[in-house]
Amino acid sequence: MDADLAYALELADAADALTLPRFRAADLHVEAKTDLSPVTDADRATERLLRERIARDRPGEGVLGEEEGDDGGSVRWILDPIDGTRNFSRGIPVWATLIALERAGGVVCGVVSAPALGRRWWAARGAGAFANGEPVTVSSVETLAGATVSCTYARDLAVLEPLVWHARGLGDFWQHVLVAEGALDAAVDTELALWDRAALEPIVLEAGGQIGELGGQFVAANGELYDEVVGALTARTAAS
Repeated sequence: MDADLAYALELADAADALTLPRFRAADLHVEAKTDLSPVTDADRATERLLRERIARDRPGEGVLGEEEGDDGGSVRWILDPIDGTRNFSRGIPVWATLIALERAGGVVCGVVSAPALGRRWWAARGAGAFANGEPVTVSSVETLAGATVSCTYARDLAVLEPLVWHARGLGDFWQHVLVAEGALDAAVDTELALWDRAALEPIVLEAGGQIGELGGQFVAANGELYDEVVGALTARTAAS
């Protein structure tokens, strides 16, 4: 296994050991950040733990994290200590720690660890994508009429639902790793911060999917459907 990916998996083990005991903890502390999004003591403690581990084990490599900002540098770890903090804070098990490594502006590996679901996804560029150790690939569905899609926002769901076989709003990391697994054929999100998408990118791409940004949105899909999904969303934008 690639050394960077192996270390990312070690970081995910450390994160899981902290986050899972805090999930549904009676004394979990939740507060609002300046942008009014929630943050818990577990978010902050997990990022701090991972930063300390990286500083100890990989000196000279920077960190960009949601809670503590960006160290900069040509090599940096990109961390979202808990993606799905709203779910985490309400006892909903769909949340994950996202860990990626960027070298010279390109993400070379990513890990998405969702311990409350008992699932973990990972990929390194050129080495395939995996879920719980088993290879995953995107679906082979070729038409929107036969597709299952997920959209974060109702406006996108309203556009795609009449065109597809099945549509739901799952949100966060979950919908994108389901594209990588082939359970969903496409997922449409809001514009994502780098820490929200960096770990997802190699997983979807190594599973054979496509990703892209479209007018403030992040789209992941199998290669057969990507252009159709983008076309439907673009037509909606043009009509409005």
